[in-house]
Amino acid sequence: MRAPVHTFHIPVMGLGYTIDTPLKVAHMGISSVVSIIEDELVERMRAYHAERNGEAYAPIPKPSPDHRARRITAYLDLLQRLVERNTQRVRATPFAPGSESALYFELLPPGSPAQEHYRAVMAMAPGAEREAAEKALRAHITPGAIDVNIMAKIDPTNYGTDGVSLPDEFCDAMAAFRGFANSTLRSGIVLSAGYNPRLYNYIPQFADFLPDAAGRLRKQVILKVSDLRSAQVQGRLLAKKGVWVSEFRIESGLNCGGHAFATDGLLMGPILQDFAEHRSALAQELFTTCNEVLAGLGKPVFREQPPQRITAQGGIGTAAEDRFLLEHYGVDGTGWGSPFLLVPEATNVDEATLQQLTHARPEDFFLSNASPLGVPFHNFRPSSSEQQRQARIAKGRPGSPCYKEFLSSNTEFTERPICTASRQYQHLKLQQLRATLTDPIALAREEAAVTDKDCLCEGLGAGALLKSGLSPAHKLGAVAICPGPNTTYFSKVVSLRTMVDHIYGRTDLLAGVERPHMFIKELGLYVDHYKRELERCANEMNAKQRRRLTTFRDNLLEGIRHYADVVQSAFADAAADAERFRASLEQQAEEVRALLLPDAQPVA
Repeated sequence: MRAPVHTFHIPVMGLGYTIDTPLKVAHMGISSVVSIIEDELVERMRAYHAERNGEAYAPIPKPSPDHRARRITAYLDLLQRLVERNTQRVRATPFAPGSESALYFELLPPGSPAQEHYRAVMAMAPGAEREAAEKALRAHITPGAIDVNIMAKIDPTNYGTDGVSLPDEFCDAMAAFRGFANSTLRSGIVLSAGYNPRLYNYIPQFADFLPDAAGRLRKQVILKVSDLRSAQVQGRLLAKKGVWVSEFRIESGLNCGGHAFATDGLLMGPILQDFAEHRSALAQELFTTCNEVLAGLGKPVFREQPPQRITAQGGIGTAAEDRFLLEHYGVDGTGWGSPFLLVPEATNVDEATLQQLTHARPEDFFLSNASPLGVPFHNFRPSSSEQQRQARIAKGRPGSPCYKEFLSSNTEFTERPICTASRQYQHLKLQQLRATLTDPIALAREEAAVTDKDCLCEGLGAGALLKSGLSPAHKLGAVAICPGPNTTYFSKVVSLRTMVDHIYGRTDLLAGVERPHMFIKELGLYVDHYKRELERCANEMNAKQRRRLTTFRDNLLEGIRHYADVVQSAFADAAADAERFRASLEQQAEEVRALLLPDAQPVA
């Protein structure tokens, strides 16, 4: 597989915001990630793009044999064909100002060899020599990767039309994985949201994830991880099955979009430093284990250690921050997510929500309990989904109709799992609470915890349908969106070129905007999270909680010391910015030191 031509990628966003992003950006060499967990949305987008591009479309109905995996395979194969067609179109355009081939090279990172080659060709006089140079240059035009994402936690048992549970391979995550494995894509699958034993055991059943006779991989495994320990544990589990991890994708626990998986106070900088110091040893260990396992099974082995990329994402907002991650911590690439929600050329945000984002205030972005997974979820107060949730409560009809059941996992009241955001569950749970709790304050608190849950299966895909001019199923058109806290600083709808130029420092979309450094922002989010944890445990502090919260505080203080050590490198050419960073760091440090566990001693 070719090395990426850009130093950034567009991560997965929601179910629908990047579902067809490869069709918008891959021919410009930009890699992106498609969510494939929601097969009904996948099928509708396949029909839409097949019709628009003159491709044959044969519906794969539900239910039909293995419909979920087959739908995903068919859509990914369509994306592959269309991206290749788009790339061929770019290659065929003349090298002239405003052409797609010219744009391809102008978007590349500053100083990249291909861009320098392009500029040299453009400076040549017309003639046979230039024609030959242009032909050679066209060979550099290669598409970005069409990677896919599966949240490993979304893996409920599915049922046949007779109501009997289906075998494990028809569970959501495994069927989605099979859909990618059977596709023509030569790219990576991003596994997020933790370890799924049956899914990990399933991976080596597909030859594309193991080396071929020449020791090469046709498909890659990318793990989204929170820290080095997570990478070590999951990497070893896969290596013991002969599966190589081609990339560890490190995401900030709180300064990100979508679901927020907070660490125990481990901050982005120290985490990246850990990877910088241990990545070579980890890669060597996993390589040795993989080949030992493969040889023991009589399968082809890797002839040499495959590349293993380390990338970082979550809250990056300026070219300087991006460059610091690449240069100081040695990451191989970065992920830019939420800012691309304001780039209609790249993502699917319906017009109404797009306008809400451009006029949003900082308080409109908040960490909610909306997700039925029970994981904190970044939310947007003005969204039509949040407004609908509150309206249903006001009408005395909280909860959502549940048609897709991807997040159904609760069996408190039913034998077959149901979703905690569903009207059925919330009705039953509220009845139970009102029959058992007499304290009005406790009752109100528990009721709010129930009705906080919202339908994400419909809401996170509605924007893609609305932007495409399609009607959401069951008239459920309310849009849920999950932008990270960084979105508040981006307030203009911009072109793809403008956003890429911002990433590479050729323009500055945040000029004049007062915004904390990404490390300071994340630190503040963790301090707030620590305060909430202290409040939650204040009345019932057991020994385990005390140890966890002590570790959390120690990690925060260690992170602060790390940032104090790197501030000079981070702001080598910006003394005023360095002073602001130091001042913010010391302010946060004082706040952490003042936050004491019950009966704890002051921190030195």
